[in-house]
Amino acid sequence: MLFFIIFTIKKMHPDKLGFGSYSKGFITDVPADLTSPEALHFKNTIRRFADEAIYIYSFKENKMLYADGWEELLGYADNEISMLTIVNITAPEYAPFSNELNDKALMFLHNKSIGDEQYSFTIELKKIHKNGTPIPLISKVGVFTTEQGKVTSIIGHSQKNESIKFGNVMRYAAYGPEKSEFEEELNKQLFRYYAISEKEKDALSLVAEGYSFKEIAARFGVSQSAIEKRILPMYKRFGVKSLTHLISFAFANHILP
Repeated sequence: MLFFIIFTIKKMHPDKLGFGSYSKGFITDVPADLTSPEALHFKNTIRRFADEAIYIYSFKENKMLYADGWEELLGYADNEISMLTIVNITAPEYAPFSNELNDKALMFLHNKSIGDEQYSFTIELKKIHKNGTPIPLISKVGVFTTEQGKVTSIIGHSQKNESIKFGNVMRYAAYGPEKSEFEEELNKQLFRYYAISEKEKDALSLVAEGYSFKEIAARFGVSQSAIEKRILPMYKRFGVKSLTHLISFAFANHILP
């Protein structure tokens, strides 16, 4: 059974976070050999959707094993795109968080014995096309293969999505086995101050519709203080002064529709 949790992440200024120092030691600028039997096998067995690009990167061989769809999506030939290129073409305003996310996820996976569990994360961000145009993407990265409990390769899917509404908040999703430590570790490392859970978002949505804390508590079957604990910490988290300001912030940054 998969566990699913969504956070919205306040973007951080590029100067506050550097390139992911941990991930940097595991990624290279070596593209895939698309004539290899392994790459030809992936070409025949991995389905790619419209406006989507796929890669498989090996930590064991420190290179791309496969790439497909990157020229159509971001202007880079499939035999040219590398893991280092994918990281480096993230739009500057999204790069610090994206790099830190990669770091913390990779640290977690490298320090955990992985069995049949499937771990992945999804993030909405922009990549810079080879021609300089920013492209809105939904990118998903997950475990592809393991050996003796260690992750040996990952698979990434990036799909163009013009309907994404970007504000001062980024949206992120983590997937993993129920009761896994994956999302908990990421939350502890990255989102202590900038996370908003689905419970918080649901409560905030009802506040925006005009319901009182008492009415929201009755709807969820919890105490009024439980609702207050979901809403009030967001004042400090997002730097707002009042409930009205919080709701305006939520709409402006696409936390609420």
